[in-house]
Amino acid sequence: MTTKNKRGEIFSQLRKDLVSGTWVLFSTKRDQRPKFDKTKEEKKESRKEKKDCPFCKNNIDEQEEDVLVYTKQDGDWSLKVFPNKFPALSSEYKDINKRDHGPFEVIDGVGYHEVLVTEDHNEDMADMEKIRIAEILDAYQERYISLMNRKHIKYISIFKNYGKDAGASLRHPHSQIVAMPIIDQDVFRSISGSDEYFRSHKECVHCVMIDWENKNKKRTIFENEEFIAVCPFVSRVSYEMRIYPKRHLSYFERITDEQKIKLAEVMKYCLSKLKKNLNDPSYNMFLHTSPCDGRTYDHYHWHFEIFTKTNIWAGLELSTGTEVCSMLPERSAEVLRK
Repeated sequence: MTTKNKRGEIFSQLRKDLVSGTWVLFSTKRDQRPKFDKTKEEKKESRKEKKDCPFCKNNIDEQEEDVLVYTKQDGDWSLKVFPNKFPALSSEYKDINKRDHGPFEVIDGVGYHEVLVTEDHNEDMADMEKIRIAEILDAYQERYISLMNRKHIKYISIFKNYGKDAGASLRHPHSQIVAMPIIDQDVFRSISGSDEYFRSHKECVHCVMIDWENKNKKRTIFENEEFIAVCPFVSRVSYEMRIYPKRHLSYFERITDEQKIKLAEVMKYCLSKLKKNLNDPSYNMFLHTSPCDGRTYDHYHWHFEIFTKTNIWAGLELSTGTEVCSMLPERSAEVLRK
């Protein structure tokens, strides 16, 4: 698979993504393990008193009306979803107001932007029991179903920013749910590539990749009966991970309770490995699923992606659009499995 020179060094590689058709350059000479040491300020922030956190129990009850609340046996809440105070999209708009601005097309930012918060200020998903993670997945599904048929909504983005470098403005564990009047470009490219592959080969491109990873095993991190986690053959960043249903499933909102438990098991394994093996780096985790725009996307295969904040775009990336990853996914998977 890899080619070495006389000194035993692995040559750089260009790998073409089956879904998007884009190329990623792997330059192993830059294979210096990313440093994830937390600064003193970050460590201090992680110990910040709960009284100063707007998402902790004593403060969050004073916020705007919740759209979803899960309660424990003692009557106290364990999970809440409420509108974001600083939304990227607004439900106040009644219409997208499509219009031309010179040669450009413009619409208003119609949509919904919500925040999902769990009760414990210091317990993130890597530390939770599987049943707690499954509860978060259940809330994702419930809010997705509630938002998907509302006027103008075409796609619902569910994501989690962990750590300052990943864009998290607050330490308290939380996720975000954004219902949009457009299909974002990353998902659009993924769906377009999946559709093109299906038309040419009469099979799901993600199923093909999963089957190959199952046989190869070099990039597999963890799996159970329902889900598999891999470092993609064409990873865009070091330690990138994807979690796929093993069966061909196109719509996340149709996930069953049993599947949530199995997904929670794989998700916990992946996130705990980041925390233990890589000294708790910042990361972004997000869902890619079929849009809710009324069309059929049976060729697509939903999945979660986890991106560690290890790459910085510099001259080569910006001038050519070619992403450079400093570590082969085979090595990333090896480090994560330890």
